[in-house]
Amino acid sequence: MNLAELNQQSEKDADLLFMQCCTSVQWVKKMTSARPYSDMSSLKDTADDIWKILEESDFLQAFEGHPKIGDVNSLRNKYSNTKKLASGEQGLVSEASEQVILDLSSGNEEYSKKFGFIFIVCATGKSAVEMLDLLQQRLPNNRNAELANASEEQRKIFQIRLNKLIEIK
Repeated sequence: MNLAELNQQSEKDADLLFMQCCTSVQWVKKMTSARPYSDMSSLKDTADDIWKILEESDFLQAFEGHPKIGDVNSLRNKYSNTKKLASGEQGLVSEASEQVILDLSSGNEEYSKKFGFIFIVCATGKSAVEMLDLLQQRLPNNRNAELANASEEQRKIFQIRLNKLIEIK
């Protein structure tokens, strides 16, 4: 897909495409209504600008669109429709030892209980051990700091997905 094709999609189809990048309904609606995009820079800048003005509830809605890191079965089942855009986003989790997977799972559970949302990290290119280290570094944070961290990680993720969206042939 190229930008011209994205710009020509019906509202419903554009919503579905943007939903594959980020599951915040407000972000999706605003991205769809901001069309047409003149170039990739315009698309990506608009995505960031919209993200900055959203509310906490919008961020939480976007976070809910992610499987728990280390929960590979959840990724397969829940995201079969976004498989192409989400591929590689669990980093190298599938190559991790069973103990690291278990530690990620229990750490994510602890994180979720503490902050009220799952651990979000732009996992592309990161090993499971690196993600576990990041999780352990972020666990001592307060909720406001973690909401900001998770929001930034979500922004990185939708930027990667926007690049993939336009590259799909």
